[in-house]
Amino acid sequence: MEYVFQWGEAFREFPYLMGGAWITLHLSFLGFWCGCTIGLFGAVAKSYGPKWLVNLVNVYVVFFTNTPGLVTAFFIFFGLPEFGIVLSPYKTMLLNIALNSGAYITEIMRGGFASVRKMEMEAAESLGFSLMQSVRYVIVPHIAKVLFAPLSNWYIWMILGTAAASILGVEELTGRAFNVASDTFRSIEVYIIVAFIYVAITILASALLAYIGRRVFRVKTKVF
Repeated sequence: MEYVFQWGEAFREFPYLMGGAWITLHLSFLGFWCGCTIGLFGAVAKSYGPKWLVNLVNVYVVFFTNTPGLVTAFFIFFGLPEFGIVLSPYKTMLLNIALNSGAYITEIMRGGFASVRKMEMEAAESLGFSLMQSVRYVIVPHIAKVLFAPLSNWYIWMILGTAAASILGVEELTGRAFNVASDTFRSIEVYIIVAFIYVAITILASALLAYIGRRVFRVKTKVF
């Protein structure tokens, strides 16, 4: 049996799919920056915190870096209501992305912290800087250039990873693709269009990050 492509039905839903792409972008953007915040505090704790705090952060990192994201998402969505905490699918995935990203970014930033020369920290200490002031004025400016590339790559991965949100019914790009495919029965056409939308999103995000890297952090980056 020969398959007859009918692109018209799929392209009629293109605005609806682009609405899902917008949800994909702000879900990944918010999740990334929440994860960066968690990762920064986690890296500070692992690098300069007391032993009990280091152990606590290690447990968090080991748990989330060795557990599938869908498992933790299901626990948040189906498990937390047993304790009286009910979250919408979108908030569930945002929290899940932030927690998983925070664990990985903790390790990325910890490597950046280790690259700071000891005498720089000693100079900050001699000037009376607190730990958080040292992080803000000494460590972060130093590691921003070092960590820009791995964090940029992580963000691109997160854009693609948001597709898992469709499992809980979040109408991001993949979730809306499910809806359109089930309504039109043109699965091949729909998923080809969605694949190209993802390619376009990641190329544009990579180009924007490369531009920011060159202009702000003087990092020599390439889109390809």
